[in-house]
Amino acid sequence: MINTPPPGRPGPAASATPPLRPNGLPEPIRLTPVLVDRLFEKWHDPARPFSPALLGGVLAAGAVGVVALGGGWRDGALHNGLNLVLAAVAIACVALPAALSAGRIVAAPGRRTARDPRGRSRINRTGLAFCLLALALAALAAFRDSPWVVGLGVLLALPVAAYGVTGGRTWTEVIGGGLVLPFVLPHAAPWVARGVRGTVTSGRFRLGPIVRTGLIAGALLLVFGGLFANADAAFGDLAKGLVPDVSPAAQTWRIVTGAGTAFLALALTSLAMAPPPLRVLAPSRPAPAGRWTWAVPIAALDLLFFAFCAIQANVLLASDRDEVLRSTGLTYAEYARQGFFQLVIVTVLVLAVVAFAVRYAPLGTRRDRALVRTLLGLLCALTLVVVAVALRRLYLYEENSGWTRLRLWVHAFELWLGLVVVMVAAAGATFKASWLPRAVAASGAAAFIGLAVLNPDAFIAERDVSRFEHTGRIDLGYLSGLSADAVPALDRLPEPQRSCALREIAYRLTRDEPGLAANLARHDARAVLHRRPVASAPCRAPG
Repeated sequence: MINTPPPGRPGPAASATPPLRPNGLPEPIRLTPVLVDRLFEKWHDPARPFSPALLGGVLAAGAVGVVALGGGWRDGALHNGLNLVLAAVAIACVALPAALSAGRIVAAPGRRTARDPRGRSRINRTGLAFCLLALALAALAAFRDSPWVVGLGVLLALPVAAYGVTGGRTWTEVIGGGLVLPFVLPHAAPWVARGVRGTVTSGRFRLGPIVRTGLIAGALLLVFGGLFANADAAFGDLAKGLVPDVSPAAQTWRIVTGAGTAFLALALTSLAMAPPPLRVLAPSRPAPAGRWTWAVPIAALDLLFFAFCAIQANVLLASDRDEVLRSTGLTYAEYARQGFFQLVIVTVLVLAVVAFAVRYAPLGTRRDRALVRTLLGLLCALTLVVVAVALRRLYLYEENSGWTRLRLWVHAFELWLGLVVVMVAAAGATFKASWLPRAVAASGAAAFIGLAVLNPDAFIAERDVSRFEHTGRIDLGYLSGLSADAVPALDRLPEPQRSCALREIAYRLTRDEPGLAANLARHDARAVLHRRPVASAPCRAPG
């Protein structure tokens, strides 16, 4: 007997089993596509096929990577210099023509407008600027020896180049364009496979002549190169440097560098010819918050920042600073040198708060816009005071304890954050911020290039040598771990401190180095050490 619920009362809960179709099978479960799925659905293949010329360019870039970077692994160490620049130029020679043909760098002539009555071709200044910044970041390897400068420069060049050929103005397009490289391979693989298959089956591709030509050229080079090497000692030394290492580690490194260079050339070319529609990843703008709901937290934060800045001014302007700080148990020198890392974190968090506040800001009326502009402008102004306090404390700490790579990096990062705060305030003053994402990204890349031009290791060595001349204190263990960039500055030290600081660097510079890994900093350092060799005297503490 089936019990039915009385009228007006709910029945038992509905079964979670999906309804059946007429054929007795359950209805399929339909999943809502996530943002990445939507991106791949709308990301079309390039309009042009993967041509034989493009295939040849990608393979040529991979070959340059094998020759230039593959020999960088020698004696268990990695040598980078001019070879990184050669690989970057090879990638650019493949990707930039594709970007030009696709209109990513120079747009085709368009319709006539009031600003351009002739309808002439237009240069994409943003794309061109970011491509040049990427090449400049890669070129640092030819001038600097510091591993963290060269490594970070190469890592930063990849997203900068990716955005340069992808384009876009919004935060989603700038950030997504820089991070899209790992997704290019699964998207472009079918397009590449169709192009390679068409090239191989077209009848124009013949492997036999290519192999025969390569064998003939290799045999000629081997015979005549061997004769020249035996006839001339200088040519023999050059030829010895070109003989490849056949160890398993070296061969693995050649495969990795060749495949990596070819992949980067292919990825940037594919991005230039068919950039992803990153706009689909942009979140929709939420409903604005109420005026008081939005204003009260920001105003409270402004008051907190104002109180902090007032205390800083009171301590700074006091006639007896130690008397003012007596309750803290610190002298002014101790007080001024602590807390800078926390203030750097404060600056980063303020930028996050401003981004969140702008997203939910009420902008419907003139009064709302004036309120937003006032409260956020005041927060940015007070944040600049915090930036100045952090920089001053960090500088005093560096002068007292010496400069290190981490302290210099934090110093440069805080300076750049201050510049970003200024740009955010300028954009908020007019509520026109379409330029802001590109400006922040470009300023970050330019700031890193400026830091590399400053020559961080040489800067650290110069400051620590000057500190030794005034105080007699020096950390020789830390200075000996710097790169060849620091050798000219460390050469100013008296003996035995000079030899103690330079001995480990001099040993690293005696390693055999591939000819293509030439580097200006290492060349200058070797010249200094050749002019004044390192002494063998034992190291002792200064003073």
